[in-house]
Amino acid sequence: MLRSMYSGISGMKNFQTKLDVIGNNIANVNTFGFKKGRATFSDLVNQNIQGAKASGGGIGGINPKQIGLGSSNSTIDTIHTQGSVQYTNRPLDLAISGDGFFVVSDGANDFYTRAGNFYLDGNGTLVNSDGLTLKPNINIPDDAQSFSIDPTGAVSYINNAGALIPVDTLQIAKFANPGALEKQGGNLFAETTNSGAANIVDAAGEEGTGKLIIGGLEMSNVDLSEEFTEMITAQRGFQANTKIITTSDEILQELVNLKR
Repeated sequence: MLRSMYSGISGMKNFQTKLDVIGNNIANVNTFGFKKGRATFSDLVNQNIQGAKASGGGIGGINPKQIGLGSSNSTIDTIHTQGSVQYTNRPLDLAISGDGFFVVSDGANDFYTRAGNFYLDGNGTLVNSDGLTLKPNINIPDDAQSFSIDPTGAVSYINNAGALIPVDTLQIAKFANPGALEKQGGNLFAETTNSGAANIVDAAGEEGTGKLIIGGLEMSNVDLSEEFTEMITAQRGFQANTKIITTSDEILQELVNLKR
């Protein structure tokens, strides 16, 4: 069978993967704190038809002759660039301007997120939209007249006597390799062996982490114009690889028809 047919099949599979990544990016264009993905390719092993030869005896050197055997998916990267901030003026909407992640917990495991839409549950505890507790465990008493969060993440409230009572400071996590974090769904990331251990910072703006924007939410970093351009190139790449297969099939048909 022709090598070109198998090369075309590998190319089709890779462009299908690329389209899957693009589709997920577009589906999450309005997801708070979403970080887009990117699929990259690499060539497969090449078949050596003839090796390289050094010059000698009055004859110049000869380059190797190789035929590529297709492509493979190299990486599916998570791009952690800053998304734009949408101002809401809601005191529990927080955005990180710079590096870092909010830390939330289900009681057994810690997760990390850039989505800063938080809420107070029935007990006055700060939680995310799925009920995971924002760390450290911060509780606002029922009798609090008001509460506030400053750009470092320090939480305080005013009690019935009008006194300002400090509660605690939101934890911010930073990783040596945030691109290795594993998406868990629900706008959450989990630590992996290649991300490095989470460096928990006790106040936003310290140790290279970003400051908090109060009353704002970080939007998805998906650029629709870029995604649609990538979709077009992926679609045309897929079509080109199907042409390789149909052309190879026509050649095979001609070979079979040599014997009438």
